[in-house]
Amino acid sequence: MAARILSRYVFKQLWAPFGVNLFFFTFIFLMTQLLQLTNLIVNHQLGVFLVGRLILYSMPFFLQFIIPMSVMMAILLTLMRMSSDNEILAMKAAGMSVTRLLPPVFTFALIACLATAVIAIWGLPQGRMAARRLIYQVASTNLDAAIKPRVFIDSFEKVVLYINQVTPGSGVLKDIFIEDRRRDDAVTTVVAPRGILIDDTGGHAIVIRLFDGQIHQVDMEQQMATAVSFQTYDVRLDLKDHLRDPAQCPKDEEEMSLSELRSYLQNATKKDAQYYLTLMEWHKKFALPSACLALALVSTALGIQTKKSKPSHAIGLGLGFFLLYYLMLSAGWVFGEAGLYPPLIGMWLPNAVSAGIGGVLLYRKAKEKPLPGFGGRLKVTGLFKFFKRPDSSGGRGNCLKP
Repeated sequence: MAARILSRYVFKQLWAPFGVNLFFFTFIFLMTQLLQLTNLIVNHQLGVFLVGRLILYSMPFFLQFIIPMSVMMAILLTLMRMSSDNEILAMKAAGMSVTRLLPPVFTFALIACLATAVIAIWGLPQGRMAARRLIYQVASTNLDAAIKPRVFIDSFEKVVLYINQVTPGSGVLKDIFIEDRRRDDAVTTVVAPRGILIDDTGGHAIVIRLFDGQIHQVDMEQQMATAVSFQTYDVRLDLKDHLRDPAQCPKDEEEMSLSELRSYLQNATKKDAQYYLTLMEWHKKFALPSACLALALVSTALGIQTKKSKPSHAIGLGLGFFLLYYLMLSAGWVFGEAGLYPPLIGMWLPNAVSAGIGGVLLYRKAKEKPLPGFGGRLKVTGLFKFFKRPDSSGGRGNCLKP
């Protein structure tokens, strides 16, 4: 009966810090997109509703990382608060082991694991495809949103475009530079102080009408150059390859469903970079949800190590360990993409290491074996006694010195 009451109590205590951490980390991740979102609103005059939809469609990508992090921080904060209030000490005095904390903690982590799995398996592909469709719709109806100022645009075939300033909404351009290599026998360079964007053939092409500029053409065969001034000159850029309907484009690995991923892996004829990327995406859809359980184990072990801890200590400890987890995951992704070792190892090794560390820490705590740095202060000065030797005066000298 007492164990059941304890489980309900711990389970309820976990949700408040989880909600706070979920909101906090979501806000932090959105701040990384602040400049891009501001540019869409201010420079390209996109409505707040459209920007809000883009944020909503991008949330599954962030949440598959945020939820495991929030689970770890919630467990750490809750158990450290219980340790600080001597609740865990009272639990031990009542004859209950620290392993009694595992059922409510793992029930909580399992719920988060299932939620992350739904987001990674279903939400991420749907969000990616919805974002692509929205971007295509916006770019087709707002051509100036597809032209970025002060950037060399080389996505058009054999054409390099640079525009110093784009007036949002009006399509007015200033200080335009175009290098056109679409003719095999000549290179054409067009420079104009101003121009306008004209929609052509229902959004499948852009016509840039230039005013009061110059055309410089170099004939590669005859080795001669010509220069011509003009009052009006039209340059047509095809958008079929630059801006394609998502329904007509092949999906990347993050946009594929589980059945599509499995079908691609089974039918792949060669193990190239795309094959390894797809295989890693397959394992990532299961490894990231499972991280909730692995991080729950290690955060439980860390949360009951200290008697008196400040919330800042828990936050630093949790962020530090999650950084270690993310570094291992990133290294696994890089090495797996290069084919240096199987993607199975790269995606699942962080979970195995986290669970292993948590299992060892929890076992030692259950056996009342304190760890250095947790059960008491680690005496750093004592570590140097092994590097001392008697000197000629009978004292102690430093053997590290020559």
